[in-house]
Amino acid sequence: MPNVSSIPISKRVGGVLTGLFCIGAVALAPAVGAQDAPPPDFAPNERVGWIAYGPEFIPLPSGPRPVSSDPKHPFVPNAIEILSGQPDAKNVSENTTFAVSDISNPILQPWAREELRKLNERVLAGMPLFSKHASCSPMGVPGFLLYPVAPIYFIQTPREVLMTAQGDHLTRHIFLNVPHSARATPSWFGESVGHYEGDTLVVDTIGMNERTFIDEYRTPHTDRLHVIERFHLIEGGRTLEVNLHVEDPGAFTTPWDASQRYRRVEPGPMVEATCAENNANYFGYEVEPMPQADKPDF
Repeated sequence: MPNVSSIPISKRVGGVLTGLFCIGAVALAPAVGAQDAPPPDFAPNERVGWIAYGPEFIPLPSGPRPVSSDPKHPFVPNAIEILSGQPDAKNVSENTTFAVSDISNPILQPWAREELRKLNERVLAGMPLFSKHASCSPMGVPGFLLYPVAPIYFIQTPREVLMTAQGDHLTRHIFLNVPHSARATPSWFGESVGHYEGDTLVVDTIGMNERTFIDEYRTPHTDRLHVIERFHLIEGGRTLEVNLHVEDPGAFTTPWDASQRYRRVEPGPMVEATCAENNANYFGYEVEPMPQADKPDF
């Protein structure tokens, strides 16, 4: 099997499918009995998009938990205000907070805990801490799951699934039924391979660069980060649920699991929403400089 990155895009991407299709899974072993269910259709028409429930991972009832807010400083994101109506910037600023992480979480390696402690000090000193996406940086994986304002759209083909966030049109490429490259070149979204297990799309991602964060708290990771996501529809197709498994022995003391959910919306075809180069003032706060490249990434 050739290296994923060496396959010409014309061969990797087939025609857009609007119905269901069956694809055998070879990248990862399918679950027993999974072949009995049809593959999910996340894009029955071009109007269907999915909006995340919120900018935090949903913890599971038991087991190691993702980083969450410090109980003494609850995180109230401005996305909640925005989705509840159309408030003006002043109200958003007054009713929301910046993320202060709970650094007592035992999943954190000492150096990762120290990085978060320094960020907490910055926030508690009155400085803003917006997500990196507010400054037009890619969100990485699994951070891609945590942008709750604009919808994401799917394109499903026999050889590839594309997930595109309307905000800045950031796109993840998931190559179906192929193994990982022998040595994945680090990139913003890493190298994702996947397959269908019945009604679930299973996505395995490695090769993330270290310029992204796990979450809105800016939990760091290393180049050993490995993420497995399982996308499936629930509640009669009205909700998209993602179960994720995260491993990074460089940043975490143990693997951990969490979930995210999306509600189905039909706002129409994706609209142009480019992150502004002059986005220097965000709800009255100064944000970090926009990323600039002085040489190609590839």
